[in-house]
Amino acid sequence: MKKYLDETLSPQERAEALVQELTVEEMAGLLKYESDEVKRLGIKAYNWWGEGLHGFSRSGISTLFPQAIGLAATFDRKLLRLAGRVTGTEARAKFKWYSKYGDVDKFKGITLWAPNINIFRDPRWGRGQETYGEDPYLTAELGIQYVKGIQGEEKTMLAAACAKHFAAHSGPEETRHGFNAQVSEKDLNETYLPAFERLVKEAKVEGVMGAYNAVNGEPSCASPYLMDKLKEWGFDGYFVSDCWAIRDFHEAHKITSSPMESAALAINAGCDVNCGCTYEHLLEAYERDLVDEEAIKKACVHAMRTRIRLGMLDSTQHFDIPYTAVCCKQHKEASLEAAQKSMVLLKNNGLLPLDENKIQTVAVIGPHGDSTMALEGNYTPKADRYTTFAAGIQDRFGGRVIFAEGCHLYKDRVSQISHAGDRYAEAMAAAENSDVVVACVGLDATIEGEQGDAGNEYGSGDKTDLMLPLSQRTLLEKLKATGKPLIVVCAAGSAINTLVDSDALIHVWYSGSEGGKALAQILFGDISPSGKLPVTFYEDADALPDYEDYSMKNRTYRYVSGNVLYPFGYGLTYSKVRCGDLAYSDFTAEVDIENTGSFEVQEVVQVYIKDRCEHAVPNHKLCGFERVRLMPGEKKRVSLALDKDMFTAVNEKGEKAVYSKDFTLYAGVCQPDALSEKLCGCACASLEITM
Repeated sequence: MKKYLDETLSPQERAEALVQELTVEEMAGLLKYESDEVKRLGIKAYNWWGEGLHGFSRSGISTLFPQAIGLAATFDRKLLRLAGRVTGTEARAKFKWYSKYGDVDKFKGITLWAPNINIFRDPRWGRGQETYGEDPYLTAELGIQYVKGIQGEEKTMLAAACAKHFAAHSGPEETRHGFNAQVSEKDLNETYLPAFERLVKEAKVEGVMGAYNAVNGEPSCASPYLMDKLKEWGFDGYFVSDCWAIRDFHEAHKITSSPMESAALAINAGCDVNCGCTYEHLLEAYERDLVDEEAIKKACVHAMRTRIRLGMLDSTQHFDIPYTAVCCKQHKEASLEAAQKSMVLLKNNGLLPLDENKIQTVAVIGPHGDSTMALEGNYTPKADRYTTFAAGIQDRFGGRVIFAEGCHLYKDRVSQISHAGDRYAEAMAAAENSDVVVACVGLDATIEGEQGDAGNEYGSGDKTDLMLPLSQRTLLEKLKATGKPLIVVCAAGSAINTLVDSDALIHVWYSGSEGGKALAQILFGDISPSGKLPVTFYEDADALPDYEDYSMKNRTYRYVSGNVLYPFGYGLTYSKVRCGDLAYSDFTAEVDIENTGSFEVQEVVQVYIKDRCEHAVPNHKLCGFERVRLMPGEKKRVSLALDKDMFTAVNEKGEKAVYSKDFTLYAGVCQPDALSEKLCGCACASLEITM
C-alpha cells in the first residue's frame, strides 16, 4: 500500500508521502480552486469553493438560518454550534450525491469558506451582515462554536471551515481591490486580529482566507506580517486567497507587473490555494526561477493534508448521511429557534404582546411583508419553504389580516407604468380599516451586500446613510398619520434609524426561512423577544468617522462617545429582569438574576469590565455572557466563565499585558452605560476588583 493511502498514518505524513509521488506540474494543478484530477494516483477533481455562512449556501436547497449578524444577536454559543453542525451535515450529505453524479462545480464541496469573523466597525459596510458584529470577544466566542459545529469532533472532519477575511477588512466595498487599510499595532492586536487568533488556537479552524485589501502596504494574501501571525499561532491548515485577490496584486495594488509575478509573490509568502486564475501562471513562474519546487511542495502538502483530513483519499466510507437530512424537520426547528432568539425588540410602549381579545383586524403593510428576500440576506441557501412575515401572521392570527405592499423597496413606484407613489393609497386604506398596523420595512441583499452582488443607489452594496430608502420613509410617515397603533418590523443586516415614532420597533435582521413564524410568535406573546444588538445603532452617519479610517477612535461601544441610538448589547423582553449580588473568583463571575415580571423570558446576562490603565479601551469591554431562561418571579444564581484575557490591555506597540491593578466588573442585561440602563429600566450590578 502506498503511504499516502495508509489511514493509520497522520494526515501530515500522508500528505508528505503523496507529494513525493507528484510532478511539479501536478502539484501546481492541485493548488487551483478548480483542482485538477490526478488519475494515476486516484486523486479526483475537486472544487474548493464552498459557502456555509448561514446554512450550506449557493448549492440549491438547504436549511436557511438567519444571516450571521442575526445568529450573533442570539448571544447563544450552543445555538451557533448547532447551526454549524447542521450546515456541515447538509454539505456532507449533498457532497456524497453530487460526487455520485460527477458534479464537481463550485459550491458542491465540503471546504466551506465561512465564518466571516471580520469586525463590523462601520454600519455603512454592506457585508457587515455576514459578521458576528463589532466586538472581538463575542465574534471569537460565536465563531469558535460555528467552526466546531461545521468540522465536527470525529477523527475525519465533517467539513472544513474557513476564517475570513484575514485581515482588517470591513469596507469600503467600492475600492476594496486596491484599498490599503492603515491600522495601528494597537488596533490590529486589540480589535482586528484576536478572533482569528482564537479560531486558529481554540477551534483549530482548517482554513484561513486572505482579504482583497492591503494592510499597511502589504497585500493581505501575501503579507509577511499576517503570515507571521499565523505561524506564531501554530496554524496548520490551508491558506486560500479571496477570489481573484491575487490578480489584484498587478491590476489594483500595482505591486507586481504580471500574473506570473503575482503568483510567485503569493505562493512564496504562504498562500496555498488560489481562488481565481492567477495560479495558472505558477508553472511559468517556476520555469523562470521566481518560485522553487519547495514552495510549491509546501503549499501542496497543506492543501492535500486538508483533503486527507476530510477523508477524500480514504477507502473507508465516512459520514453516510442520507440525503433526506437536508431540510429535515429537526434542522428546520433549529432554524426557527435561531430566528426566535435573534429578533431584537428595540422599543415597546406596552402595545406588545398583542392582545387577541382586543383586536379583530391586523394590517401587514410594506415591501417586506411578503418578501422571501427579506428572510435571506446574502450568501444564502434556498429554502424548500419560506414563511414570510405576512404568512406567519396569517397562520397565527385567528382574525382578519389585510396585506398591502405599500411601496417599492427603494423606487418611487411599484409599477413602472404608474405614477409615483402608486401603492400608498392601498396602504392607507388597509391601515384605516385595521386595529393595528405591522409595517414591514428594511433592506435586502439587492441593495446591501457585497460589491458585484448588490448595488443601486447605494455604493457597491455599502450604505451612504443609516436611513430607510425614501419610498419607505414616506410610507411610514403616512401610516403614522393614520393614528393607528404602529409596529415597525425592520429587516436589515445593519443599523437603521427608522426615524418614525412607532409604538413598537423590532429589528429582525434577515431571519431565515422560519422568520415569519418566529415574528408572529413574538407579536402575539407565544414567546418573549430575547435578541440583543451585536452592533451599535447610531443616530446619524454624518457623525461617524470617515469610512476609510480604520482607527477605532469613536467606533463601536468600546470607543464611542455620543451619536448612539440603541447600544450594543441592548434588547427588551416582555418582562422585567434585574441582576444583583455580583461575585468574582478565578475568571468566573456569579450573579443573581431575577424575573420580577409576569412573563416567561430568556435573558442574556452580560458581564463587562472597566480597566483603569492608560492603554485600556475608553469605555468598557464585554468579557462574559450567558443566556438564561426564567419563569415569572423566578430567581437564579448564574455562573459565567469569563474571558481569560479580561484583565489585559494592548499598548501602542501592540503588546498585550496586564497593566493595571484596579478594575470594575459589571453584570446585567445590558451595558453599564447611562443610555442602556435608561432604555432597559434597570442598572447593572458592579464589583470593584483589585489584583
